[in-house]
Amino acid sequence: MSRPTEQAGRVDRVLVVGNGIAGLTAADTLRGAGFEGDLTIVGDETHAAYSRPALSKALLHDGDDLSHELAPPTHGATELLGVRATGLDVERRRVALDDGTDLPYDRLVIATGSRARRLSDLPEELTLRGLDDALHLRSRLAEKPSVIVVGGGPLGMEIASGCLAAGSQVTLVSQGVPLLLQLGPHLGEVFTAAARERGLTVVDTEYARLERGGAHAGASRVVLDDGTVLEADLVVTAVGDVPNTEWLASSGLVTSGPLTVDSRGLVRPDVAAAGDLAAFPTPYGIRRIPLWSSAIEQSKVAAAALIRGQEAPTLHFQPYFWTEQFGLSLKAVGYMPVFGPPAYVDGGPGGPALMRWAREDGTGVAAALNYRIPIPRLRRVTQQAA
Repeated sequence: MSRPTEQAGRVDRVLVVGNGIAGLTAADTLRGAGFEGDLTIVGDETHAAYSRPALSKALLHDGDDLSHELAPPTHGATELLGVRATGLDVERRRVALDDGTDLPYDRLVIATGSRARRLSDLPEELTLRGLDDALHLRSRLAEKPSVIVVGGGPLGMEIASGCLAAGSQVTLVSQGVPLLLQLGPHLGEVFTAAARERGLTVVDTEYARLERGGAHAGASRVVLDDGTVLEADLVVTAVGDVPNTEWLASSGLVTSGPLTVDSRGLVRPDVAAAGDLAAFPTPYGIRRIPLWSSAIEQSKVAAAALIRGQEAPTLHFQPYFWTEQFGLSLKAVGYMPVFGPPAYVDGGPGGPALMRWAREDGTGVAAALNYRIPIPRLRRVTQQAA
């Protein structure tokens, strides 16, 4: 098979910066599209690609440290792990690395993801973003410390659930009802009720700050908007993420925040971006959707566009979200949050249920709560709701 070509020139070398699921999927897609040239993947972690969703779910509960691993890659790329990209020269088509070298490319995939947003620079503030974070947190939980989790989104709630299951006393600090912004009032209340029943203390505040200090060395405290001080052996924050785009500052592609791409995931004809750092067109405007499923779908489209250009298909993304916490499992398809009571396709309140919400714009959202259903069928339920 010959190497693909394009108006911008022969494609002999493709460089993928980022070794998460977005970079991995892009590399596999490039090979599947017929690219036989030199393929290099750069990753700042020393670990092979792994499942980030498992970190706040199975890995906090399971005894097997290897439960996070993905299937071995088939792309045959040269992998440079433990090195970080520090700059991009789009005119010379070269990426600078923190080891002092730089790499040339004909096509570039930017998939450097995002990092945890922090509330302080205190070493006592723990976050959960990578595998090392998860392993460290799990080792600390072995002592059954008291824990404060700051952040009422999906990650914060999953961390709180894992800490409770490990035997810790846990307080969750949240702006309003947990999961309200992500899922909507109905599902937010369902999960909050289950969390309280299992022993989670939920504290509502407009803002919080972290301070060093407490009953013993290494302890931390959280100060709420009304001056209330909460103390615990361990403080974990889950207050969002920050796109890793600082290394692109001199490239002219982005000044701050996410990297905007077109409907094919392209920043320019020879540069694609995918994953948590990319903002792409949706029915509700240009948005960044930092979901595992989003990274995979973006990468497939972007990698194909690098090779095929305008002949490649555009992205038609339907969000898929899932979470496991406090004895509940939720799978949801469609743009959330949702408002108002659901229509029950099967089951009902208080038990396993298959639900749907119809939107005025003709779209639908489907959610399965403690209800077994294949994802393709769940997607079809959204169409029934439309």
